[in-house]
Amino acid sequence: MHLHRRILIQLAIFVTVALIAGAVMIFGYIKAPTTLFGVGHYNVTVQLPQAGGLYKTGNVTYRGTEVGRVEDVRLTDGGGVEAVLSLRSDVEIPSDLEAEVHSQSAVGEQYVALLPRSGSAPPLKNGDVIPLKDAKVPPDINSLLDATNRGLQAIPQDNLKTVIDESYTAIGGLGPEISRFVKGSTALAIDARKNLDPLTSLIDQSQPVLDSQTDTSDSIRAWAANLANISHQLQAQDTSVAGLIDKGGVAAGDETRRLVDRLQPTLPLLLANLVSVNDVAIKYQPALEQLLVLLPAGTANLQAGAVSNLNSKQDLKGIFLDFNLNINLPQPCTTGFLPIQQQRVPTYEDYPDRPAGDVYCRIPQDSPITAVRGARNYPCLTVPGKRAPTVKMCESNEQYVPLNDGYNWKGDPNATLSGQDIPQLQPGSPPAQAAPPGPAPPPVAVAQYDPATGTYLGPDGKVYTQSNLSQTTPKDQSWQNMLLPPPGS
Repeated sequence: MHLHRRILIQLAIFVTVALIAGAVMIFGYIKAPTTLFGVGHYNVTVQLPQAGGLYKTGNVTYRGTEVGRVEDVRLTDGGGVEAVLSLRSDVEIPSDLEAEVHSQSAVGEQYVALLPRSGSAPPLKNGDVIPLKDAKVPPDINSLLDATNRGLQAIPQDNLKTVIDESYTAIGGLGPEISRFVKGSTALAIDARKNLDPLTSLIDQSQPVLDSQTDTSDSIRAWAANLANISHQLQAQDTSVAGLIDKGGVAAGDETRRLVDRLQPTLPLLLANLVSVNDVAIKYQPALEQLLVLLPAGTANLQAGAVSNLNSKQDLKGIFLDFNLNINLPQPCTTGFLPIQQQRVPTYEDYPDRPAGDVYCRIPQDSPITAVRGARNYPCLTVPGKRAPTVKMCESNEQYVPLNDGYNWKGDPNATLSGQDIPQLQPGSPPAQAAPPGPAPPPVAVAQYDPATGTYLGPDGKVYTQSNLSQTTPKDQSWQNMLLPPPGS
């Protein structure tokens, strides 16, 4: 018989599909190599006190994942039961475990759950036996139903009906609330599982707290007794307490109102000033925090200086310091101050007006010697990283510009090297007027004296004697003699 080419192709495709489907059925679904020859599996025996409804071909799970099947369930000579488990070779299961028989549903479908106790134990191997002490089976459902039935029969029918009716009255119509409670409990359990380590640490470390409660049980009992006594007194004086609650609020309100009326206008002014202080405190919050940080350290330093000679042989008591005077080291800064011709003589005792503008040391900010903590290096609290002598310069785009790179005043007061006035005026301010010249300095008195006696004629025509100018004055004079008045003066 001659077949058409198309029919031959169709038969070839049909045979190929049939072979593929048969292979999938045999190797994938039926798993014939495993079922018939045990390929890729090994056997483990579980000793059970009773079958517990376990049957052949039942599932075996490890951490909730199927890893094999029950190959056989048989009786032993000792009156027990052995279940032979066929487990997959590609899954390593620790040998330190428990085998429990569970029901997958209410109608049965028992399976074996392998629950490891340690992940560091060696894995199971072919021929291992899980002993009876590590195996558990569920209770017999018939015995459980019989016990439940006997318990229900022991309850009086009328009381049981009353319990059911009262339960319906208590929770009837609370379906949405119970649903929210269940959902909230589920969310709480999920969050607790996510934070399992902190919860475990809390439980482990709660023992000292509980021990402290046990140790202070007498104090807690006394506190509870005192609280009960106070509650009893409040109950006995219920009328007085009620009267205090009813009339106390009105009386307190009236007294508060009278107090506020008596404090006017002082209290509103005080509160307004506190608002200004609050604004300043908010602006200077970093500086206040730094002050609170440095204050304890500064106090500790002062205490260290006060007790340095404690219990010593020295007679000094109090702060123990060593002062070393360095005159003009470093030299004073005069740049940015009034020029020499506008400076006042130190002997003047009048009170002139403060010059208009800002007077401070105006050398470069990175000068390492003079006035390092001067006004030019004030930190701007509202602009981190910026330093300026005034708040207005801090909050503007203006940058600090030094007058020159030296330490002494230079230039004309109206035409300095940087083009700035001295003192530094705010933008738009008129230039500062030069101070009126002071009185002429007194003339220097010159007089001739007699070296033998130290006498000389003063400008007022009187004769004076300066004993330390005479030739008879001792040559070796101490600094104490220099401070004492000369003898006979």
